[in-house]
Amino acid sequence: MAINKLHDEFHAVDMQNGWEVPPGYPPGIQQKMLSGAIDDKKKSGFRTRLLRFAPGEYTTAPFVHEHWEEVFLVSGDLIVGNDAQGNGGTKFGPNTYACRPPGAFHGPFKSDGGCLLLEQHYYDWTARPKTKAKAAHPAKRVTASKKKVAPKRAGKAKSSKRR
Repeated sequence: MAINKLHDEFHAVDMQNGWEVPPGYPPGIQQKMLSGAIDDKKKSGFRTRLLRFAPGEYTTAPFVHEHWEEVFLVSGDLIVGNDAQGNGGTKFGPNTYACRPPGAFHGPFKSDGGCLLLEQHYYDWTARPKTKAKAAHPAKRVTASKKKVAPKRAGKAKSSKRR
């Protein structure tokens, strides 16, 4: 899988600035992109992001998407499976992890005290429809035949018909 990410050595991450509300989320849930990007239309890419919930914030419906998702709960609490009013569900604490394949329904989610998640989202290039240009993994592509072809001769072309 080709991954379009910068080589980025250890550095301080600004935890105060650069946060935004992801499309379709309530304002108390924010993301901060760390690296990469995904393109849902082209079904390609790989991104790493932080996602944070403000205390008491929740989503109201399950999520489903066509990319892989890995989630690590860094701090706080995350409730999985609450109803549309934010009630019920199963509560998880720090150092818990989920890995979801494309098409897996998950959530809704809530956090009583707030939480910070580390997430990775990516598309599986082997699951995409194969095209002529990308028929196989680059290491397994068959190269063109090395058949020798006689050079073209200058002058009038001769007919291949026999007389």
